[in-house]
Amino acid sequence: MKQNIHPIYEAMTVTCACGNTFTVGGSRKTLRVDVCDKCHPFITGTQKFIDAMGRVDKFIAKRRAASSYVAKNKKKDEIDRTPKSLKEMLDSKKKAKLKEVASSVATV
Repeated sequence: MKQNIHPIYEAMTVTCACGNTFTVGGSRKTLRVDVCDKCHPFITGTQKFIDAMGRVDKFIAKRRAASSYVAKNKKKDEIDRTPKSLKEMLDSKKKAKLKEVASSVATV
C-alpha cells in the first residue's frame, strides 16, 4: 500500500448555528453546521406540516382551474370545418357546386 496518502485523524470541534458545540473525530480541526441534534425541528418537536392538501388534491385543483382558461387569441366555439377524408372533400365540393347552381338560378 502507498505510504503517507491518508489524512491525519484528530479531534474535531463541530459548531452549530444555534451555538451548540461538540467534539468528534475527523480530518479537520473545526466544522460549522447549520442544524444539530439540539435545534433540528424534527427532533425538538417544533416541526410544522404546512402541506394541508395532498399531492392528488393539488393536481385536481390545478386541472379544474386550467379547464376554465381560454387563450386570448382563440375563440371558444371555433370549429374546424375542413374535410378530413377524400369522401368528405368530394361531398363538400358537390355541396358547394349545388349551392353555386342554386344561387345562379335564383339570380336569373
